[in-house]
Amino acid sequence: MAALAAALLEDEEPDPRPAPDRCGAELLLQALVDNGVTTIFGLPGGANLPIYQYLPRFPLRHVLVRHEQGAAHMADGYARAGGGVGVCLATSGPGALNLITGLATAHFDSVPVVAITGQVPTHQIGTDAFQESDVIGSSLSVTKHSYQIHDARELPGVVAEAFHVAVTGRPGVVLVDVPKDVQQALVANPLGAIRRARAHRAPPPPDPSLLDRAAAALGRAERPVILAGRGVAIAGAEDALRRLAEALDAPVGTTLLGTGVFPSSHPLALGLVGFMGTGACNRAVTDCDTLLMVGMRADDRVTCRLEDFAPRATAVVHVNIDPAELGKTVQADCQIVGDARAVLEALGGQVPARPRPAWREQVADWRRRHPLRYPHNGRLQPQQALAELYARRRPQDITVADVGLNQIWAATGWTGDEPGQFLNSGGQGTMGFAFPAALGAQAARPDRRVFCVTGEGGFVMTAQELATAVDASLPVKVLILNNHSLGMVRQFQDDFYGGVRSQVDLTVTPDFALLAAAYGCFGRRVDTAPELGPALDAALAHPGPAILDVWIDPEANIYPIVPLGKGLADFVECPETP
Repeated sequence: MAALAAALLEDEEPDPRPAPDRCGAELLLQALVDNGVTTIFGLPGGANLPIYQYLPRFPLRHVLVRHEQGAAHMADGYARAGGGVGVCLATSGPGALNLITGLATAHFDSVPVVAITGQVPTHQIGTDAFQESDVIGSSLSVTKHSYQIHDARELPGVVAEAFHVAVTGRPGVVLVDVPKDVQQALVANPLGAIRRARAHRAPPPPDPSLLDRAAAALGRAERPVILAGRGVAIAGAEDALRRLAEALDAPVGTTLLGTGVFPSSHPLALGLVGFMGTGACNRAVTDCDTLLMVGMRADDRVTCRLEDFAPRATAVVHVNIDPAELGKTVQADCQIVGDARAVLEALGGQVPARPRPAWREQVADWRRRHPLRYPHNGRLQPQQALAELYARRRPQDITVADVGLNQIWAATGWTGDEPGQFLNSGGQGTMGFAFPAALGAQAARPDRRVFCVTGEGGFVMTAQELATAVDASLPVKVLILNNHSLGMVRQFQDDFYGGVRSQVDLTVTPDFALLAAAYGCFGRRVDTAPELGPALDAALAHPGPAILDVWIDPEANIYPIVPLGKGLADFVECPETP
């Protein structure tokens, strides 16, 4: 995709031969096809109807959503699952603005998405016309770049550049705003590639002197730790990460977005780092003498109290393709701008393999002392539900988690070994993300099973997309961990805000089994552990979308957890052990 987009950006002269007149909408749709698009997620409205008029003439699958936010999340899930650049389409005004939450979710997690919005005719822009909105201004902080087209002849070149920008360097969201009259304008000879003073290019190869410094620090380390994020998956660097970790005998922790970049079954795997990370990972980061962070931002959910983050490390190496992320929080001794794969492969070629048995044994001891625990109180626990689900995982199945307690339970219990198989909203923490994103992932990977793990609070935010699931034949299986509350908010109120439970009661929610039936889906409620297996088997056997409403212990919490304002080593564990 990137190569195709880059090729279309090369300087070229317009074809001097006359061409049949085509309108802007046709040029736009043809440009999407030329850039490898096969699937788009959208909703028609007044300002994009010319596009929909010509859409049936092009080899594009259109998934009709029930809310534009769903379109953005579906495009996001499509891209995360490996379908290529996700594309969403909305009309002007409220349609375009409804995309914003989904675009922010994708952009903060470095997901390549191109959003195409209709706009009022050019002569009406700025007049407060019906369904006019400044979508460029409104989306400024959640897009990598934006375009508003005033000349239909520019459409092929702008669309090509939009795809190039979306995938080049650190991936992100690009928005193309197309006024209605531009969609309708007839064009005989479109313009060639647009020429920009500042091109979007991949970063140069990493600085050799910095690589030497990093390799020297890692080579002399006695207690090395590697933390890996989504950048490893984007770069396809998981093999290089594993080889380097094995050479260093260095345990590897991951961010939420990095789940899967290092095999969960590997003896060096530490699991999740940070605020709700595993005890072994947080202890290892606290006690390491050398820390390598690669493809991650090192945000507050990873570091917790910054002054207590890796306090014993004499060397910290931070690798990111985006220079803006280096030094933003953690002041690393060695800051390397570069593609994660290029850097990890270079370091792997320079660092001598050396076992570190004392460090490995120390980490193993932390694993023994700080296992993941949950209460055994006779109530159905979320970990039990997820264990039953994951026991039925096939190697290529995809799990999409929502946000809240369900997200952390799903991540810490996940048993996969490859990136791109556990998807979630990391940077924004967007409730309602999982179900539409799972639909997008299913559209990208029709040959794979896709599971959605969510809570009742998040699911109702985008539940209308059940109609999309049925209409588009997307057989996603949904596991609702239903505790009848905004669970993470409730735990925070209990732990950090004086135990005052304020406005977290979600007792009034739909009967999800009946809701599923109303949309033509499979639905079943589960109340006890013995019901779990048969219900999952029935859902998996159903050929279409399915919902399991699993009523879990309403007091179930996340453990370990780091109290607000504390450091990684101050994590609190489950008070009730098996």
